[in-house]
Amino acid sequence: DHHYRRLITDAVRAVAAVRTLPGVDAERVAAVGNSQGGGLALAVAGLVPDLAAVLVSAPLLCGIRRALDLTDAGPYGEIAAYLSVHRGAEGAAYRTLAYLEGVSFARRAHAPAHFGVGLRDTVCPPSGAYAAFNRYAELSGAEPRKEIHAYPFNGHEGGDAVHVRRQLEWLAAVVPAP
Repeated sequence: DHHYRRLITDAVRAVAAVRTLPGVDAERVAAVGNSQGGGLALAVAGLVPDLAAVLVSAPLLCGIRRALDLTDAGPYGEIAAYLSVHRGAEGAAYRTLAYLEGVSFARRAHAPAHFGVGLRDTVCPPSGAYAAFNRYAELSGAEPRKEIHAYPFNGHEGGDAVHVRRQLEWLAAVVPAP
């Protein structure tokens, strides 16, 4: 049993639970997250076909193998530390991590998407966010509404309040109030 399998399952079930709440318009539910939450939002977007939108910033677990080559920060450093002790376990580790690859979830998504990325992010390298963005909704058969905002001089925090304002403006345009 893997921690992230439970997290992803819980995130998908959270969408189903939110949709049953009084006062919630089930057709206007979006997945939103930053870092680990961004990776989970992408997983939800790939597993829940009728989301209204997905808003992702600095997504974790996107472009995992490349991230392991680029950084020792955060969880990628933990994976590298594990593999430094468990020599020869790379193949098994990569096979397991492939189940969590955010780019794979992004490819299956359908909802309009808004991405944010700090180009100096050492925790979640920007190449992972771009990989997810570039392949987003690839398997849907339609060109999705998607956009990405890059912050060249920011790290994991990305655009902070500036980006949140952009997200809210975008969300209001994509999922307008009834």
